[in-house]
Amino acid sequence: MASAAEQMAANLSWSALGRATELRQRIFFTIMLLIVYRLGTYIPVPGIDDLALQNFMEGAAAGIGGMLSMFTGGALSRMGIFALGIMPYISASIIVQLLASLWEPLKQLKKEGEQGRRKINQYTRYGTLVLAIFQGFGIAVSLEAGNMVTDPGLAFRLNAVVTLVGGTMFLMWLGEQITARGIGNGISLIIFIGIIAEIPAALAQFFVQGRTGAISTGAILLILVVVLLTLTFVVFMERSLRKIHIQYPRRQVGMKIYDGGSSHLPIKVNPAGVIPAIFASTLLLLPTTLATFSSTAATGPVMSWILAYFGQGQPLYLLLTVLMIVFFTYFYTKEVAFKTEDVADNLKNQNGFIPGIRPGKRTVEYLDYVVNRVLVLGAGYLALVVLLPDLLRTELGITAYIGGTSILIIVSVGMDTIQQVQSHLLAHQYEGLIQKSQLRGRKTTTTKPKAKGPSRR
Repeated sequence: MASAAEQMAANLSWSALGRATELRQRIFFTIMLLIVYRLGTYIPVPGIDDLALQNFMEGAAAGIGGMLSMFTGGALSRMGIFALGIMPYISASIIVQLLASLWEPLKQLKKEGEQGRRKINQYTRYGTLVLAIFQGFGIAVSLEAGNMVTDPGLAFRLNAVVTLVGGTMFLMWLGEQITARGIGNGISLIIFIGIIAEIPAALAQFFVQGRTGAISTGAILLILVVVLLTLTFVVFMERSLRKIHIQYPRRQVGMKIYDGGSSHLPIKVNPAGVIPAIFASTLLLLPTTLATFSSTAATGPVMSWILAYFGQGQPLYLLLTVLMIVFFTYFYTKEVAFKTEDVADNLKNQNGFIPGIRPGKRTVEYLDYVVNRVLVLGAGYLALVVLLPDLLRTELGITAYIGGTSILIIVSVGMDTIQQVQSHLLAHQYEGLIQKSQLRGRKTTTTKPKAKGPSRR
């Protein structure tokens, strides 16, 4: 029989959304901030030669330039003020989380609860600022080297760095505001909206290749079928669980004895979500960002080597992508998404146990055993989804960029946002039921007793 929460979730409708005032305000707030982000992608950095930049991006769209443009919502191809996107923040998050698992002072901060989390977030902001300055300066120098600047010099470099760094910090603030006062994860939604906004242009470019004969009709149908199957596969894997049976013993409260209950501890096949794919893509973009904007004449041997071996479909690029996805899947799951020590402590505090497994250290070892084997499937699934579209693009010669990481982000962020909307609606329904029960209780207590007749003497 379905639980009360499941029955309420099945009864969710648009009328329930209309009655949830706070949820509508959150959704409206999120949409308005995302509109601000999209408008910012069209505000250009001063001093850019638009024609030279357009010619360059048309040639780079088939390679790493397409990935960079997709992750920045097209701001990089237009060299807008949000050209760096939110990637410096993600890179800083990677560095801080790695240090938090290796460096003792940050380990202690993680144990301090909310106060420690705030300090770690502040360190992440400082790291974002430093990385954004370096990347902004690198892009400014590379634009000058590629002859895409109308008036090169120190003034342009300073102006470009301040503009790009300010854009990234503003995006980080937008993401935090969406997370705190809107709906969904702000940083993920910014990346999500950027990818969604670039999909129509990528599809148009893809069909133009088919119309001109560069891609056969069979290849177009194959790509469409692969994309649909990939979307279905991602949804299926993201909802897949490994359930561990949890038993609770009998307990006595006063003179009453309550029977022990049982439940399940769900472990997702991919507890880390889309984070490993984003982390891997971000780190692979760092060395190629500068090389992308360097002209052929100005490209040195190091940059030429980077472009040759880190291009889409190259063996070294594919190998590093797989290794990074596997590493971040295990790392993020063990350190953030599903910490077995914390789960075992919570079970012990609630007097719950896994049948046949002793609480404490034995439970941690068993959970590690299960998680390590589940993550083999999860990491393999992520690597397959990320690499398959890139391999097809390389083999079929498709210039439009539609990558596996983009598909993962679209599905994962969409499902997470919908779940948060459902959670708010359920909370609103619960509040409505509580208010109705309170009103009914007041009516029964305020009901006047029936008048009695005169008492006999």
